[in-house]
Amino acid sequence: MERWSRQTILPELGLSGQQRLLAAKVLCIGVGALGSSVTLYLAAAGVGTLVIVDPDLVERSNLQRQILHGESFCGLPKIDSAAQRLRDLNPELTLELHACRFTPDNAMALSEGCDVIVDGSDNFSTRFLTNDTAFFRKIPLVHAAIQRFEGQMTVFAPHLGGPCYRCLLPDMPAPGAVPSCAEAGVIGALPGIMGSLQAMETLKLIAGMGTPAIGKLLCYDSLHCNFRQLTLRADPLCRLCGNKPIIHSIHNPQTLTNNTCAMSNFKSISVNELHQLMSEQSKVYLIDVREPEEHAQAAIEGSILIPLATLPSRLNEIPRDREIFVHCKAGGRSSRAAQFLIDAGLESVTNVAGGMDAWLAEGYPSAQ
Repeated sequence: MERWSRQTILPELGLSGQQRLLAAKVLCIGVGALGSSVTLYLAAAGVGTLVIVDPDLVERSNLQRQILHGESFCGLPKIDSAAQRLRDLNPELTLELHACRFTPDNAMALSEGCDVIVDGSDNFSTRFLTNDTAFFRKIPLVHAAIQRFEGQMTVFAPHLGGPCYRCLLPDMPAPGAVPSCAEAGVIGALPGIMGSLQAMETLKLIAGMGTPAIGKLLCYDSLHCNFRQLTLRADPLCRLCGNKPIIHSIHNPQTLTNNTCAMSNFKSISVNELHQLMSEQSKVYLIDVREPEEHAQAAIEGSILIPLATLPSRLNEIPRDREIFVHCKAGGRSSRAAQFLIDAGLESVTNVAGGMDAWLAEGYPSAQ
């Protein structure tokens, strides 16, 4: 009672609303930028169970915006860092932790018994998957996305009369059309704002307070301190929630697409294949397109650092008579780099799928 006294005195919540929060189970996809503030506020508010799915490790470049984590957890799984902080905030919280990606093969199992899904992912295939999972589960999806100084937030709930994510975005964006935060950047406080809005909508949905943001897309421009609200309507032609749906499973082209939206004009190899190749050949021309601070934390021996943004100005450094291999953190930036090199006339370019994350996950050595 003492812990939640400041909110139980609110007549809109009261003791009955607090009991609903304590009995609730929320699936949180990611404990990165958005997920940090979402999980902190849900735990503090007394949501009984959080199911957290995140395969990543804490990196120093995360700390500018992912306030759930700290310096002492760099190099360790994010779910471990999250668990320590959240249990310290609320010892009565039940946590179900999964250090894996949210995929069509595990989505229904991970969402079993959940009341709400909160999407803190950073790629389109996972967003489509969270949407489709929520649709088939008939539970609300609280969505947000951020980039640079701007964010958006809404609640998708076709079972409550609103649209789904596919009504807003029917198809996967073209490869390379939307840069990642690593490429475009993001101001650190922005995900705190948008994640807090997600937490607020989640609490409202569970406790039955107020009017959820169903059919409302809230857009925030932090540079000019401007909020605007757009109306979203269900699309009767939507392939998932429309009048004549053609998507009947979470296993579909959008949810099964590589998270990087990689292009098909170049070859790809796994980190296992790269490791084998490097053990057989003394010189493999491997370009690392991450940022210098990422490279300083962990790198593949012999790789050449050429950050993605500098690739056009350093094109003349890259030999045209050799096979070029490209890697990054997880495969997104390297896919774009590989396509750029192909478009620039290099004939033999291979992307390393999974990037440094996959390399370290396999236990291969780092030069740092």
